[in-house]
Amino acid sequence: FFKQKTAYEIVSRDWSSDVCSSDLHYEATGEDPGHFDARLTELGHRQAKEAGKRLASETIDLVISSPLSRAIQTGLNIFGHRPIPFQVTCRHRERLESSGDVGRPPKELKQDFPHLDFEHLDDPWWHHEPDTRGRFAVEPYETFQKRVAHFNEWVKSHAGQSIAVIGHATFFHALTGQWLQNCEVLPWTPKA
Repeated sequence: FFKQKTAYEIVSRDWSSDVCSSDLHYEATGEDPGHFDARLTELGHRQAKEAGKRLASETIDLVISSPLSRAIQTGLNIFGHRPIPFQVTCRHRERLESSGDVGRPPKELKQDFPHLDFEHLDDPWWHHEPDTRGRFAVEPYETFQKRVAHFNEWVKSHAGQSIAVIGHATFFHALTGQWLQNCEVLPWTPKA
């Protein structure tokens, strides 16, 4: 989450999802399990709803979420009951390193989340290379670092707003220098 009115920001990553079980499979076997656009588990839904209770008194002007379903579900569980604008953007999507970081086309997302706008997203909105062999192309680190820097600039351009950002561990690590745990909220200020 980002909060600029009080001169600090807060960052949180998405909650427990099927990606967690995919990560365990990968660590045990070295094989990507093919879990595309993983959704939250029941535990993840409970964790996000609990976070919503803890953050109920926070003044938020805007919620932005990555287009990965687990991030959207997290954001809606935390803030969906509040009258706050909720935008889906790929500015802070996860670095594509595994099948869990591959998203779904905007039309499919719209079917699951009909009250949200996805028309501004490209199809595909995640990193892709047309000539890739295999199921996906890993996003080059230099490309990823440029995207993180652009996001930092975007946040700075919204000074004066309290922005809650729902995103992912690798992106937030590149942005803040810290690895966040599920349900973790971190004060953060954009780099000058």
